Amino acid sequence: MRGLRKATAVVALAAVGIMGTAGVAGAATQSAAKATACSTAWGSTLKSATGTDTEPLRNVRTGRHTCFDRIVFDISGVTGKVGYHVGYVNRFYQDGSGKYIPVKGGAILQIIVNAPSYDPATIEQTYPGKGAQPLPGVNVSGYKTFRDAKFGASYEGQSQIGLGVRARLPFQVFQNGDRLIVDVAHTWTG
Repeated sequence: MRGLRKATAVVALAAVGIMGTAGVAGAATQSAAKATACSTAWGSTLKSATGTDTEPLRNVRTGRHTCFDRIVFDISGVTGKVGYHVGYVNRFYQDGSGKYIPVKGGAILQIIVNAPSYDPATIEQTYPGKGAQPLPGVNVSGYKTFRDAKFGASYEGQSQIGLGVRARLPFQVFQNGDRLIVDVAHTWTG
């Protein structure tokens, strides 16, 4: 009987050890999956592209995601590539006038999109952004990375935005149909 109790105790301890190891392995797998999902090896240097399309800007909106905050530029009617110039600046100055525009945050990401805020054919405004003012309809309070968003100007066929972010963090820029998208990571992860 004593041998049977000893054997049962050994089996029970072995099961606890296996389950404990499985829990640690599961946590490690989840941690690795999260790190892979949040890989932001985008860098923080200037990103730009030339475009073949010059349709007007229609809307600017933002969104929060697990690993980054996103700003989206809606440029309906685009059939080709949208040109852009996105990079960190020390201070934000309005294109054309050179007027200083204060932008809150630890760093300022200047975004220039080759899409005017007006229809070039009719000169009618298509996006209601006003110089040195917050972006219409955009509220970044509660965002992990974004701190402020100001309209700079629509000058010579381009729209300029000053995006205040928590710190100089990695970002990516890409086009998806008629939208130009800028993602700014919450942290530096590899």
